[in-house]
Amino acid sequence: MSGDWLPGTHGAAFTASWVAWVLALVLVLTVLASYFVFFMPRLTRAGKIATAIFAVVGAGAWAHQWPWASFQAVAVLLAFAFGHLGHWSSERRRSRSQWGESPRDSAAVAPAALAALAALAQPHSTPDGALPEGELPRVGKNLGRYRIERQIGQGAMGEVYLATDPKIGRAVAIKTLALSRDFEGQHLVHARERFFREAEMAGRLKHPDIVTIFDASEDQGLAYIAMEFLTGHDLLPFTQARTLLPVTEVLALTARVARALAHAHGMGVVHRDVKPANVMVDLRAQVVKVTDFGIAQVCDAVRTRTGIVMGSPLYMSPEQLSGERLDGRSDLYSLGVVLYQLLTGRLPHESSSMGVLLRQIAQDAAPDVRSIRPELPHNLADVVALALQKRAAYRYADGMQMAADLDAVARQIRHVGAARASQVAAFTAQLPERRLDTAATVRLP
Repeated sequence: MSGDWLPGTHGAAFTASWVAWVLALVLVLTVLASYFVFFMPRLTRAGKIATAIFAVVGAGAWAHQWPWASFQAVAVLLAFAFGHLGHWSSERRRSRSQWGESPRDSAAVAPAALAALAALAQPHSTPDGALPEGELPRVGKNLGRYRIERQIGQGAMGEVYLATDPKIGRAVAIKTLALSRDFEGQHLVHARERFFREAEMAGRLKHPDIVTIFDASEDQGLAYIAMEFLTGHDLLPFTQARTLLPVTEVLALTARVARALAHAHGMGVVHRDVKPANVMVDLRAQVVKVTDFGIAQVCDAVRTRTGIVMGSPLYMSPEQLSGERLDGRSDLYSLGVVLYQLLTGRLPHESSSMGVLLRQIAQDAAPDVRSIRPELPHNLADVVALALQKRAAYRYADGMQMAADLDAVARQIRHVGAARASQVAAFTAQLPERRLDTAATVRLP
């Protein structure tokens, strides 16, 4: 085969030609990358289709100039393919992101898998004029008296917005619930009554570690709760093995959550959805806030009515999955799961099969935390095991007891750490003092 088509076959000419080709290819890819990052997301669907057609036609025209233009054409096609794939993937990830929920927490439990553990009602049909399944009403510039600033998240039952109360200029977080999407007729009336009853009870909770609820109302087909706007983030980042918090810090914040739950239980409020996504923290400011007290009962009603679990069963107690009447000990089981995950970076029960997972939660004892982290103290493992007992009667009676045990373990860990530090200091002090022998020092010229 002749080599005449090569752009320079000897020495410097060959090198220069290849350098020029590589620079040209880098330039083309850079322009295409900029296009997909800055321009592509702003195109309409028709604009994207037209752009793709023109790109394919242009690439085909270049392909007639073999081989160098063909290499560029292949690069263009690959860039378009991966660009579209990346754009689609980012949009999909953005649409799945939820305020207070991770993709892992958004998995629904199939009715067939849950039937063995819970009594499920028949799914309801969408009435005429109601919103299609999965679609949420659009919020205007105002919701009630609140001025909407921007959307800051999306949950299973609605969206979350940053808003301003114009009366006092206070920033609030507004969480919406599309009750009309999930209920109809008399069921909608009962759901609305339950929503406002639960919101009122949650509004009575006055505790420094429970998010403050300011208002609950309904507007534009949406029920909503206006609550304290929090800085920081939830506990999800600290449930991964590579980003675990120090043990004493985990014990301190878990004890605060336990006391907050004890306060709520004393007021007759059971959270029903304790998980890392519903605990907001600001570690620098030493702030811990338990959120979503106001909608737990309403979400549970939706779960029962639709025959699915809106969130994840990973943190639910066995009695919650079996549909039994709940008290505060169910929340303490869920807190025990959170504590287990914060200490180990793993859940006590994990399975790719929902049926197997539900059976494990209902029947199997959780592995000892020391099987994952042997350095953890024995009494801490006992606290976790007690919180994760399958029968509620064998768990902590209330959150104050659990908090007291967590505080005791934290004090022991600090005491042991201080004792070891003292031993190291004493050992170091007993070492003979070493003086620099200047006579033996080698002096370099």
